[in-house]
Amino acid sequence: MSGTATQVRLGGVPVDLLDRAGAIETIASRFGVEVGRPLAVASVNLDHVHHFGSTAPDHRALHDGPGAPVEWLNLIDGTPLATAARRITHVEWPRLAGSDLIDALLERAELDHARVGVLGGSADTHSQLERRLAVTHPALSLAGCWAPSRPELADEEACDALADDIAGHEIAVLLVCLGKPRQEVWIERYGRRTGCHVLLAFGAAVDFLAGTVERAPRWVADHGMEWAWRLALEPRRLAHRYLVDGPPAYLAIRRSSRPLDGAASGRRAAG
Repeated sequence: MSGTATQVRLGGVPVDLLDRAGAIETIASRFGVEVGRPLAVASVNLDHVHHFGSTAPDHRALHDGPGAPVEWLNLIDGTPLATAARRITHVEWPRLAGSDLIDALLERAELDHARVGVLGGSADTHSQLERRLAVTHPALSLAGCWAPSRPELADEEACDALADDIAGHEIAVLLVCLGKPRQEVWIERYGRRTGCHVLLAFGAAVDFLAGTVERAPRWVADHGMEWAWRLALEPRRLAHRYLVDGPPAYLAIRRSSRPLDGAASGRRAAG
């Protein structure tokens, strides 16, 4: 529901509870706002809990608070998390997958004349993306697309140069599609250096926008089975994520979910 965002901790990850309209307004309100640190948006699902939750293999965490390099907005992306949030707050909270929000956010970027960039995906995907966006969002200013290799993303000097290149294009909204946990870690380390106002860690959104990967039908997503659809499409790439990493993350959510700091807390204006 719109109003002040409530935060809960699900499997060790702080999660902001917003409805769809509130999430879009919270994110889009930052498109034209240049502040000390950018807004970074993450979709929190079982894979996110696996990498950044209380049982993460290397205990890595994304930092938030006044001294952090970026301000994280963590949105529910997954039925187990929505169920846990409902159990804690006694309120129905929607799943807000990045791929479900991106079209509305691009529409707002068009209206606000906010320059958009894409980090991740392949050069071929970017070509298809540019063609499709010219039809679906003809007024959108797509200012640049980058397709760094994995070795480049593992090299600090290369990432510094990449962030500086992005900064030179004066982009307000950067869609970061490097996959978890790489995209969130990259945003935390280099997001502020890019000069972008908002960075969206939206995983496969670039592939869905370009039409190179087919999204699950709405009825599949509504029944919490989009993971099974994606597993059927890409079993070799996703089997370990869903069948090995997923169950412990699910148990972590069941066992260690609660209001943040022991009580529901107001955080951000949602519109």
